[in-house]
Amino acid sequence: MDDRTPLQRAKRPRSIVAGPYGHPFHPILVTIPIGTWVASLVFDIIGFVAEDATPYVIAARVLILIGIIGAVLAAAVGFLDYTQLQRGTAAHRTATIHMALNLGVTVLFLVNLIVRWSADEDDEVSVFGFILSLVGLGALGVSGWLGGKLAYHHGVRVADERTQSEGFR
Repeated sequence: MDDRTPLQRAKRPRSIVAGPYGHPFHPILVTIPIGTWVASLVFDIIGFVAEDATPYVIAARVLILIGIIGAVLAAAVGFLDYTQLQRGTAAHRTATIHMALNLGVTVLFLVNLIVRWSADEDDEVSVFGFILSLVGLGALGVSGWLGGKLAYHHGVRVADERTQSEGFR
């Protein structure tokens, strides 16, 4: 029987795969899809104005693929943290919305990748793909805000105050 409070349990890793106490891997891994998907949007914008859009179109597609792989890794580790949250709490409800948004964004970028791969030529940026990227990144921003709320407001996977105070002695 685990006699820790729901808050104490939410601060601890379920497995070492989720990262050690006080330093979870999920926030590190989310930088992969965030960075690659933002970079793919930048390449789309450059591709719209470049004389030859081909290298930017290909680069954006590759970045979206890398982002999807990174999102799956981040989701797997994030799910380990999610399982530490007690159902019915504000933290669990926030985490459920955060997870659903991220899964939706990942599916959106998968559709985006399929749209881009099915294009006949690589010589121009897919306008539909560009719109999917904008929508996906907007939803990702909302989800990121919720993820910040989980860490900074609810203290999920953040070291307890006693451990934190060691840094201020």
